[in-house]
Amino acid sequence: MNIPKSSFPRIIIVGGGFAGIALAKKLSKKEVQVVLIDKHNYHTFQPLLYQVSTGGLEPDSIAYPIRKVLKDFPNFIFRLAKVTEILTSENIINTNIGILEYDYLVIAAGSKTNYYGNKEIAVNSMAMKSIPQSLNLRSLILENFEQALLTDNYHERNALMNFMIVGAGPTGVELAGALAEIKKGILPKDYPDLDTRRVQINLIQSNSRVLKEMSEEASEKAEEFLEELGVHIWKNMRVTGYDGKTVTTNTEEIFEAATLVWAAGVKGVKMKGLDAKELLAGGNRIIVNQYNQVKGYDNIFAIGDIASMQLKDLPNGHPMMAQPAIQQGENLGENLVRLLENKPLNPFVYKDKGSMATIGRNKAVVDLKKFKFQGVFAWFVWMYVHLFFLIGFRNRIVVFVNWVYNYIRFDREARLIIRPFKRNYDAFKN
Repeated sequence: MNIPKSSFPRIIIVGGGFAGIALAKKLSKKEVQVVLIDKHNYHTFQPLLYQVSTGGLEPDSIAYPIRKVLKDFPNFIFRLAKVTEILTSENIINTNIGILEYDYLVIAAGSKTNYYGNKEIAVNSMAMKSIPQSLNLRSLILENFEQALLTDNYHERNALMNFMIVGAGPTGVELAGALAEIKKGILPKDYPDLDTRRVQINLIQSNSRVLKEMSEEASEKAEEFLEELGVHIWKNMRVTGYDGKTVTTNTEEIFEAATLVWAAGVKGVKMKGLDAKELLAGGNRIIVNQYNQVKGYDNIFAIGDIASMQLKDLPNGHPMMAQPAIQQGENLGENLVRLLENKPLNPFVYKDKGSMATIGRNKAVVDLKKFKFQGVFAWFVWMYVHLFFLIGFRNRIVVFVNWVYNYIRFDREARLIIRPFKRNYDAFKN
């Protein structure tokens, strides 16, 4: 790996997401050698991936080079690699580019899409957890409309213009709202020879309300906003299968659709060497104590989505969202320094700063600790918060300018098929 030797303790961070970056920043001027490993050389601002998928933003607006994030930090090293195994007894990690010893290891590998064991859905649906996946979805959406122009078959055309979104959490709700706005403001101009009124956006939720993790007021208002935009909401329904054409459910409803986006859940990324049953909670999350130490280890930690800190008021761990990840990263940074100084560790205490979701133009819901509000003001708050947490001044300016332009022109300039997503359309002709 060509990692220089150092007299400082070596801390390896696996993952350059919100948690890993927050931890690295906290250790930036301390007497430690920090080695950050990630399979991508950039940090992704995941809350805005849906805007890449729907042509509102280009991917470089929500990505930032990891080396640039930490370029001014002494004793910081980045390696583009994938961890294949952790040898806990030897304090070594195996990667696809070599092995490396550690004094302290922090797992911040994040999460991936959870298909709950349904291999058919995993193969045929679209996920939206990374920039490549979002670009694939963007291409498929646009290719479906191009293909719809080429067929005279009524059922085939309807299937090509039918979009199924499974999961009505923030990701599903925001994607459904964005697609509905595209249907209303862009498709009639881009495809005047298509009856774009036949475009359907279906949002499927397995329980009785959308945005179930938010307040009832937010849930009801979000549902109202979605219905105003023409989104069909199916509650208390589970998708049981999707062969690339037909969507089956646990009810009598069957849908014909060329696009199914799976936003129904996530799970931790399994790490070989830390995947014993006694170390894992539900969703492949690694069990940690109140200091984010992995169960049974003093020098191995887990933070962010992959960590399950089971407390009385949070028996399933903290929400798999950006804020808990950032706060855990910052707290662990302080604790690692305290550990090196033989001081007692501070337990992690999550400060819930609220949650929010946007449903489209002038439509958002915000739940804060003391206030709950919806509508235009909530939409401005949502925009401000997302701009604030974006990494890099240039990214903030680019995203802001794009949002202003899209708002004034009611347009999405990035609806480009840069990297085609090839699929077999023959199935829709039968």
